[in-house]
Amino acid sequence: MILTVTLNTALDITYRVRSLRPHASHRVSEVTERPGGKGVNVARLLAALGHEVTVTGFTGGATGRVVQERLAAVEGVMDALVPLSGATRRTVAVVDERTGDTTQLNEPGPTVTPTEWSAFQEAYEDLLPTASVVALCGSLPPGVPVGAYAGLIRTARSFGLPVLLDTSGEPLRRGVAARPDIIKPNADELAELTGSHDPLRAIQDARRRGAGAVVASLGPEGLLAATREGRWRATPPTAARGNPTGAGDAVVAGLLSALTDHLPWPARLARAIALSTATVQAPVAGEFDRGVYEELLGLVTVANETSAA
Repeated sequence: MILTVTLNTALDITYRVRSLRPHASHRVSEVTERPGGKGVNVARLLAALGHEVTVTGFTGGATGRVVQERLAAVEGVMDALVPLSGATRRTVAVVDERTGDTTQLNEPGPTVTPTEWSAFQEAYEDLLPTASVVALCGSLPPGVPVGAYAGLIRTARSFGLPVLLDTSGEPLRRGVAARPDIIKPNADELAELTGSHDPLRAIQDARRRGAGAVVASLGPEGLLAATREGRWRATPPTAARGNPTGAGDAVVAGLLSALTDHLPWPARLARAIALSTATVQAPVAGEFDRGVYEELLGLVTVANETSAA
């Protein structure tokens, strides 16, 4: 079982409009709602690939109840969310149908009390004996200690479990020091962590700081990875157009899926690229075009990266 942790869950709402214009009224042509937050999106994709996934984190209020109702309808995903007194946040994505661009509005999330944080830690530890790998994903809601991910990494590693960390800022910096097996920053997050805007140097520096492997998302340029086995650059055959919301979550899902299937690193990166590209071409975050995914699996280029870092 793959365990995904989303401390800042959300109800993801997507509006589609013909053309998004500032200072104007818009008629919405389509509205979709999905249970969201990075780890929840990862879990949905993993379940669609045939993996058993458990989702934990926090949920609360009327919005939280909607998230859990929608999550119950996702086959292959088990809900182990922990209740809290505050209301789960909402995120709103506005898709401009004319250009394909997406504007994202993210609420901050409810404040977590010390008692609620303690309850989550107990629930998390109870789930670890049945897990095969742990993914810690997304931002921290108010009230959760900034070093929370570092503590969760150490707990998972005490059970002998591999851990993937996908976050940013100070939670990422502190989390890396706890030696996660994989981190998945984008280019900006990697530069903030290391102070270097040269991705090759930055991924090597991130490994020296404690990460077992670093897989950096470089947008349309694909992925750059540094691991104990070597360095690789993975690129899609063509640039994808569509809704980029959830593309990074798809990279995480692809990496976790391939890790669970015991694939070597080049195959992990190819799966991550194919799934991410197929997600960009789907209209809603957390979904993917299976035909595009299967077609791209054999077309992704994964090359050894031998440049000095």
